[in-house]
Amino acid sequence: MHKLMLLLALTLRVRERNRDQRGDVPGWVLITVMTAGLVAALWAVAGPQLNQMLRDALQSVRGG
Repeated sequence: MHKLMLLLALTLRVRERNRDQRGDVPGWVLITVMTAGLVAALWAVAGPQLNQMLRDALQSVRGG
């Protein structure tokens, strides 16, 4: 019976520790949204130049 109680106590403690380590969900959402916004803004500004750079690099590898 003592082993069962010990196992139950350890299980509850691990679950409690995992719950504490989830972090701040709204903070992670804000970071994700801001990162997506920065990527979208950079892509809008530098998209054509990046596409041309990629085409030039692929052409140089192909030998064209």
